[in-house]
Amino acid sequence: MAAGGPRLAEERVGQVVLPGDALLLPAQPEADGERLRLAPIGPQKGRLVCGPGLRRGGEGLLVTKCGLLRYRGPAGQAGGGTGSGPGGTYWVDSQQKRYVPVKGDHVIGIVTARAGDIFKLDVGGSEQASLSYLAFEGATKRNRPNVQVGDLVYGQFIVANKDMEPEMVCIDSSGRANGMGIIGQDGFLIKVSLGLIRKLLAPGCEIIQDLGQLYPFELVLGMNGRIWVKAKTVQQTLIVANILDACEHMTPGQRKQAIARLSES
Repeated sequence: MAAGGPRLAEERVGQVVLPGDALLLPAQPEADGERLRLAPIGPQKGRLVCGPGLRRGGEGLLVTKCGLLRYRGPAGQAGGGTGSGPGGTYWVDSQQKRYVPVKGDHVIGIVTARAGDIFKLDVGGSEQASLSYLAFEGATKRNRPNVQVGDLVYGQFIVANKDMEPEMVCIDSSGRANGMGIIGQDGFLIKVSLGLIRKLLAPGCEIIQDLGQLYPFELVLGMNGRIWVKAKTVQQTLIVANILDACEHMTPGQRKQAIARLSES
């Protein structure tokens, strides 16, 4: 509970916020004053974007998740900024165990059933997601994708809210697969925390760079905490998977030592 009533969001950046906390937005040059406007594609100049863990409420933001308040400027400044510049994105960095589907997230789903022209996928959320057979590149009524129960599918959400069933597709806005679709039969699937996935997806992730010096491997990262990994041999695949699973609780020095020992053996 925030003491003393609502405070400016820029003053709470980097601090712990709790559900129900009210955050005031800095004054904007547009006519709407302090009201938050959602950019349809991405942050535009002078516009604020409401990220995960926050929602609009009154003249500011309401916190819906417990965590650290983060801010990124419109030019991609670090999330630990002051939030005093025009525009940018506010979000809450939280460590939740269950994945909540978010529109636009790329996830790895497991096909559990087929109902007519719709596939049901387990994405780790509270309910299963649906995937149409036409949501693949080049799919038609005559040319249907060969999807079987138990297959792994990498796709993105186009519908994700609390009132509707999540819906996935394996094509982008141009109708191209762009890396999405059915994942190969080989490889190994592991489940990690959502915080580790965000670390691995960050630009210039040192964990991926260090592992790349050990073995060549393929990696598919899902925002729902699932990682599919495949190396040249089964032994190398298991080694990479074990390092990815354990690196969350390692310091950078411990991780480098472990990789150095494996490279010498």
